[in-house]
Amino acid sequence: MAMKLCRWLHSYQLPIIMIQLFSESVISFYGLPVAQAASSEVLAPFNVWQAIVVGIVQGLTEFLPISSTAHVKIVPVALGWGDPGVGFTAVVQLGSIGAILGYFWDDVRQVTAGMVQAVSKGHYQSNEFRIGLGILLGTVPIVVLGLLVKLFFAEQYDLFGRSSLTIAITSIGLALLLGLAELVGRRQRGYEAVGLWDGIGMGFAQALALIPGVSRSGSTITAGLFMGLDRPTAARFSLLMGIPAILISGLVEAKDLLDVEAGDIGLLAIAAGVIASAISSYLAIYWLIRFLRDHTTWVFVFYRIGFGLVILWAIATQRMPNI
Repeated sequence: MAMKLCRWLHSYQLPIIMIQLFSESVISFYGLPVAQAASSEVLAPFNVWQAIVVGIVQGLTEFLPISSTAHVKIVPVALGWGDPGVGFTAVVQLGSIGAILGYFWDDVRQVTAGMVQAVSKGHYQSNEFRIGLGILLGTVPIVVLGLLVKLFFAEQYDLFGRSSLTIAITSIGLALLLGLAELVGRRQRGYEAVGLWDGIGMGFAQALALIPGVSRSGSTITAGLFMGLDRPTAARFSLLMGIPAILISGLVEAKDLLDVEAGDIGLLAIAAGVIASAISSYLAIYWLIRFLRDHTTWVFVFYRIGFGLVILWAIATQRMPNI
């Protein structure tokens, strides 16, 4: 059964599932009065079923270059559930961390051991040390910028940064950049050629993912292609680089969620969302790595453009509030 599922994931059907899910969400929302979803708050206590749906959406989109933050915000709003909130979204991401650690455990162990050995023996030219240091330095921009936003611009971020209009614009904007990277990227360097400057360059691109709709994996894969990495290498390094960033984000928001929102959402719903996210994340990682061995990223470019245009249409026709 598992092997059949994995073989099925080799095809284009995963992006089609996301298109179908979002389309059904918009159709469902189409018949609702606009006032029913006028608030960005959760409309009712978040139940287990809703948490599972959000967890699946988050898991499927976390590692695909289509923005999990955008989908976790837009799909529940389109379904009339309201915005799950930054805290719940970040904690559900812990399921994605479990999935990526499980999938890349050998890589993580090898890079960690290689860094320790390089430091102890002074062999700083080893491939593992360069990759590990690149990941660590590449995490700094998003951590620093994220702290600045949380400490000084949290209110403005929630009001403007997470709006549906912002998500639509950034979704289309990153799609155009990804398409340009496909056209001009040389794609001549494999994983063995990844170095410190790749980590730094992709790290600055990763910081752009603080804007909902950009996509952490989308921005880093785009940067990797611009820097000459081949598609599977850009995706693999992007996923490895995401481990510290997603883990830090989840842990920072976890305390606030458990203190403030647990009474409304419920610990059982939170656990269900995390588990659903972990399973769907693992399947998405498996599919993406194999897909990019033989395919381009154009399917994601077209999906992102369509996703953004649908949101703009829904806002313009008042079928979806700009919240």
